[in-house]
Amino acid sequence: MSLTNVLIVSKGHAYNHDAFLAMFEEDEDISTTLVEQPAAQVILRPENVSAYDAILFYDMSGIPDIGLLHDGANNTGEPPQDFQDSMAALLNAGKGIVLLNHGTVSWPDWPLWREIHGSSFLLSRGEVFGEQMPGSGYRGGHGPFPNPTFTLTPVEPGHPVVAGLDDGFTVADEIYIKSPIFESGVVPLMRSDYDYVAENFTPPPLAPQEEQDNWNHPPGSNLVVWAKAARNSPVVASDIGDSPEAFGNAGFRRLLKNALQWVASEEARAWAAKQ
Repeated sequence: MSLTNVLIVSKGHAYNHDAFLAMFEEDEDISTTLVEQPAAQVILRPENVSAYDAILFYDMSGIPDIGLLHDGANNTGEPPQDFQDSMAALLNAGKGIVLLNHGTVSWPDWPLWREIHGSSFLLSRGEVFGEQMPGSGYRGGHGPFPNPTFTLTPVEPGHPVVAGLDDGFTVADEIYIKSPIFESGVVPLMRSDYDYVAENFTPPPLAPQEEQDNWNHPPGSNLVVWAKAARNSPVVASDIGDSPEAFGNAGFRRLLKNALQWVASEEARAWAAKQ
């Protein structure tokens, strides 16, 4: 297997750096370069990003009024034009993308970002894919409750992203409750056996207080890992990937490695170009 060169984009959400980076330091098939926002936007320009086979987005950017002015958006929620142009060029070129956990929460006011990750996650009540929904709850992470433990099972056992995971794996990590409406636009890869009902989740912390106080959510999707095409780019997104428990989990490590190698492959790019 040839070496896969991965650019990791981070900032805007706390995580255990040592445990996260250990996943890659112990893997001879993956070479990583970590860059934080907003410096990442320079590396993502076409003349620079060509050095990488895949991009792993692990930042939480573009969210106004949360006190983290780290993304060049000047608290507007709108990315700088240079970054918008770079992402459009990246997608047109078919660069492979993986998003973990809060990476799908970034840039909620930028339609292109939802086009990339495909998730129905909402920070607060609003419209997603033509459906009015409350904000998405979460469980675990940095909230008041410990990470739940659940088992992920492959939906498509023959897909390269779940290779070697035919029996699934059990992990403790943060999860989200979100509308199932997004499933029609993605390729399901792994589902969770957790019960996705509102009473098992915490209200969205960035929603207005009134919404938090009266929060409820219809039964949610148990689809935790999926693939999709964003223009010419193959994409894999995963709700999990928040905690040291996940970073040290052999099943999660295999899933992440598979995802990075697949989105970097000619096979994946050819698939995305046909969608």
